[in-house]
Amino acid sequence: MHVHILGICGSFMGGIAAIAKSLGHTVTGSDTNVYPPMSTQLENLGIALTQGFDTDQFEPAPDMVVIGNAMSRGNPAVEYVLDRNLPYTSGPQWLLDNLLKDRWVIAASGTHGKTTTSSMIAWILEDAGLNPGFLIGGVPENFGVSARVGVSPFFVIEADEYDSAFFDKRSKFVHYRPRTLVMNNLEFDHADIFENLAAIQKQFHHVVRCVPASGTIISPTEDEKLNEVLDMGCWSETQTLGNNIAPEQSNGMCSKNDWQTQLITADGSEFDIYHKGKLVGTVSWELIGEHNVSNAVMAIAAAHHAGVQLADAIQALSRFENVKRRMEVKGEVAGITVYDDFAHHPTAIKTTLDGLRKKHPETKIIAILEPRSNTMKMGVHKDTLASSWQEADEIHLFEPNNLGWSLKDMVANSQVPVHVYHETKDIVAQVVDTAATGDQILVMSNGGFNGIHQTLLGALAHKHQNR
Repeated sequence: MHVHILGICGSFMGGIAAIAKSLGHTVTGSDTNVYPPMSTQLENLGIALTQGFDTDQFEPAPDMVVIGNAMSRGNPAVEYVLDRNLPYTSGPQWLLDNLLKDRWVIAASGTHGKTTTSSMIAWILEDAGLNPGFLIGGVPENFGVSARVGVSPFFVIEADEYDSAFFDKRSKFVHYRPRTLVMNNLEFDHADIFENLAAIQKQFHHVVRCVPASGTIISPTEDEKLNEVLDMGCWSETQTLGNNIAPEQSNGMCSKNDWQTQLITADGSEFDIYHKGKLVGTVSWELIGEHNVSNAVMAIAAAHHAGVQLADAIQALSRFENVKRRMEVKGEVAGITVYDDFAHHPTAIKTTLDGLRKKHPETKIIAILEPRSNTMKMGVHKDTLASSWQEADEIHLFEPNNLGWSLKDMVANSQVPVHVYHETKDIVAQVVDTAATGDQILVMSNGGFNGIHQTLLGALAHKHQNR
């Protein structure tokens, strides 16, 4: 079958392409916004890409058109499909029909941590020899690809609450029918799709309704918004993650929560895990941040539900390599480290910076942020944004032309020095001029950010070579 994918370079649709190719289909696709790592993955798979949405791409006519949720009415390719009555479907529906209906689906959902948690789960299963399939909205370093079919009954998926397509406004994860469901957290996001938090909670409850009675739902006790979702009705086993344990509480601990942790190092690079009040092991790994500690416990719990022994799951995480664009070190020049991180929501910005600060308590942290998400552009988070970066020493903000509000409003609300720019080259020039040996430069964006990471590294190398 010839499958043609509109919007193929999105992380989810690129994963659909990889899976369709693995299932033996002829796969083609088109998009306008192409940048690594997804473009590289598609090229390596030998998938032919069309730049743009010209209707010539439908010659010869495909057997099925999979339409990404970034596609809308008025797009020439979309209108052609509708006018010619070509068979079409959404990515989530295609995945259910062609793969998920026969698998034990382990789904990781939540406003934050979906990509990292699903990557951890897939790696734990892989390390245990279970050879899972997966589809993740990023490229886990342990695998080098964002999606594969796998050969075991298990399929791990990043369960996104974003809508499925212009013709199906249900959240993607409603199609996945998970047997194991992780719900990491819940905050308001995707303001271009949801009018309020209650609308997102409704979608989360839709997926809760799909989990069988023999399935398991794993969530944090302290997240009231998720508790409200479960209070709408739950028909499955539930497991809970509680607060971190203080050292003085660790002996003889008894808790109503199924899972708890105790930090050994402040940055979260080493911590103990408790299951039903019993110490079951210690994770020592390369990741940092309490948010990743929480992600790790969720992943261990999910893998344990699938049959992995706790000791094996804990040991697997010591060999876990993080996802590209999640605190990914892009390079180091003259002792100055440049990171790339996907953070684009105030909570994610805050937790990422908190982890970096705890790892480097005495080091200068320079944060560079591009407010690129639709929610950020709409100004939904403008009142809380300044409080999210207080662990940094200085902030450099890129203000795109299509931003509906002024980032300069943030300057007065920040205790940290803030600089606003309209050109990325100006950010590079300023940061390179002031950065010194030992500094940590954290770049945060959910897009390509005009290749600023490599530009920074190149400019730093040029500066220090000429000294």
